[in-house]
Amino acid sequence: MTPGPPADRPANATLFDLVGGRPFFDALAERFYAAVEHDAVLRPLYPEDLTEPKRHTAGFLAQYWGGGEAHYSAERGHPRLRMRHMPFAIGVVERDAWLLHMLEALRAADLPPDLEARMADHFTMAANHLVNS
Repeated sequence: MTPGPPADRPANATLFDLVGGRPFFDALAERFYAAVEHDAVLRPLYPEDLTEPKRHTAGFLAQYWGGGEAHYSAERGHPRLRMRHMPFAIGVVERDAWLLHMLEALRAADLPPDLEARMADHFTMAANHLVNS
């Protein structure tokens, strides 16, 4: 039998709800892009001003984890994650750098282990999916 959510969590709560909503994703994106800003592999892939990438990443993740389309798709349309990343050469080196920084940003959130694992699994899958060169 698969255990249900911990007793202090509503059975129908989304991860978005469990982590505290949009502020969690804004902070996650801030930590991630603080690392990207100084990464020799990733920095050239982003525009000089990281304001919009931060906002888009936070909005996409907020939507993905249950916050609703108002966070991303209402403004930008369907996420089409792979298509949006096609203009950039993403190889194993870029994937590994991206994943390292995202997992570090996630660990810094100090989430309950089950929530952190769910998110880490997703980030690993997404990073692998976006490799295109």
